[in-house]
Amino acid sequence: MPPVVIDIRSAEDMRDVVHRAVQALAEGHLVAFPTETVYGLAASALSETAIAKLASVRGDEPDRSLALAVKNAEDALDYVPDLNPLGQRLARRCWPGPVTLVAEDRHPEGLIQQLPEVVRKTIVVEGLVRLRSPAHPVILDVLRLLPGPVAIASANRRGDAESVTAEEVVAALHDDVQLVLDDGRSRFAQPATVVRLKDDTFEVMVPGVVSEKVLKRLSSFMVLLVCTGNTCRSPMAEEIMRQMIAERLGCRPSEVEDHGVIVMSAGIAAMMGGRASPEAVTIGDRLGFDLRNHESQPLTPQLVRHADLILTMTRSHREAIVAEWPEAGQRTHALVQGGGNVADPIGGPIELYEQCAAQMKRELRPWLERLPQ
Repeated sequence: MPPVVIDIRSAEDMRDVVHRAVQALAEGHLVAFPTETVYGLAASALSETAIAKLASVRGDEPDRSLALAVKNAEDALDYVPDLNPLGQRLARRCWPGPVTLVAEDRHPEGLIQQLPEVVRKTIVVEGLVRLRSPAHPVILDVLRLLPGPVAIASANRRGDAESVTAEEVVAALHDDVQLVLDDGRSRFAQPATVVRLKDDTFEVMVPGVVSEKVLKRLSSFMVLLVCTGNTCRSPMAEEIMRQMIAERLGCRPSEVEDHGVIVMSAGIAAMMGGRASPEAVTIGDRLGFDLRNHESQPLTPQLVRHADLILTMTRSHREAIVAEWPEAGQRTHALVQGGGNVADPIGGPIELYEQCAAQMKRELRPWLERLPQ
């Protein structure tokens, strides 16, 4: 029997489409989903029969695992609780998106351990599990509603080209797939990049949409300094921190990014493109950095999501960030660890700026220990 094909571009009620996909997966059927890379073939990871059929249809060899589809980086930690810092960093910055992370499955309390044994042996191969968060709203909605994980692979048979349209899925799989959701040609029309995580490094196993050069930047450790307007305290703190990191690494401040560390600043109530205060520029000249070209920027969800360490000038800044983005709580800290704040010198004399810079330099030093060695 040929598959049911639903053109989601003309669907009157997307909720109905999502519920039909959820029902099909829950009943043990295979469903083909559009993603930003290529079309994916999915099965419920709670069903031994569905997983066996998915592996059979794909024709995969025993040493090639299926991927687990996850909603986001936080969801991944339910399955791989000891996902290393590099993996968490790439997950936060790349997902949902065209990157598959390959991580070790060692934690006895991960949700993978609760899957049926036959499924586990298909999902976990040689101690490794693949995690993927596709950047397409339909499959993400399905993941939110389905009571259990989903295994996913490209919707083609082994050795064939990946399917980038629903028509190609039907031609390749025929009646082996029960439901195909058609959203036209895939945006990138090429596979996701498959990245093997290793301690503090990574290896590109399968080249794809995201290049190794981009991944290297995305894997950098990012420190974000936050104040109110991003014209005084946080820009000075950014440059002081960059100088201190450069001293530690034995390089110039301009070369810190080449060593895998990014330092940025932002303001909770900053406008875009504002200049540093004249007094901050003067302090920069005295301390050996130039703030003349600094442009203020507001704190954004993307900056918060990407940052590995967020240091705020006051405790109220931290409280505001955590209230808005609770998931960033463990990464967000007041700069002054022993209590107190870094007071805003705006409108004060140059001596107040000097005191502010000296305090920040003092308080920043202990945080260097949080950076990767």
